[in-house]
Amino acid sequence: MDGTERTALEQLLKDARAVLFDFDGPVTDLFRDESTAPVAAEIKKKVLGIWGHLDPDVEACDDSHGILTHLSDMYDRPAATPWDPRALKEAEAIVTEHEHAAVQSATLAPHVVRLVNALSRLGMRLVIVSNNADGPVREFLEKKNLRFDHVVGRDPNQLRLMKPNPSSVLRALKHLRLPPEEAFLIGDQLTDLRASQDAKTRFLGYTQSEERAKEMREQKAYRVVRSHEPLIDAAVSLLRS
Repeated sequence: MDGTERTALEQLLKDARAVLFDFDGPVTDLFRDESTAPVAAEIKKKVLGIWGHLDPDVEACDDSHGILTHLSDMYDRPAATPWDPRALKEAEAIVTEHEHAAVQSATLAPHVVRLVNALSRLGMRLVIVSNNADGPVREFLEKKNLRFDHVVGRDPNQLRLMKPNPSSVLRALKHLRLPPEEAFLIGDQLTDLRASQDAKTRFLGYTQSEERAKEMREQKAYRVVRSHEPLIDAAVSLLRS
């Protein structure tokens, strides 16, 4: 880490009273880079049995979170007969079930324990802000003895409010009773960046993908890191000063 990056990360921490973490990526690789297409296929089969039809965008989606958004959009579109809301509840329950299964074998992201400890020593309040259901997130944190002040997960009754919608970030800020400028979000996806910016918080990108890092910088992320170590080093430097 060069001096410019260290100074920038130290300033980010000086200005903050809370750090928001996306869950899948910065804290754990929940599905270990495995495709969630089988989960999406299970959902399509279930919903087709209830609704008898899938719109093309639903049929084409092979992502477990993406399909929840597409189903929510389909539910809101005008239809000759209103869609049974039970399908959305069944779909969300399927995703939650697979998330609970995934946390059983999920491992911690490299250096995240050291980061959480360093930030806690600085007095930061730490909150998970995730598109995953809060139950599996809390289960994982308890299993790994990782202490966070609060978890804001997917609202099962408002699937359209998953990131990139800023709702979860705004809910976290409301819980913390902090203005957006006193928190920042660590995330690994462009959807995290969009949610952070729309909520007026700063965004620290966390990704090993050079392509995604370039996109994050182009879209005005505060900084982008490949590892948690630079932020740990910045926190330790402040603790020593």
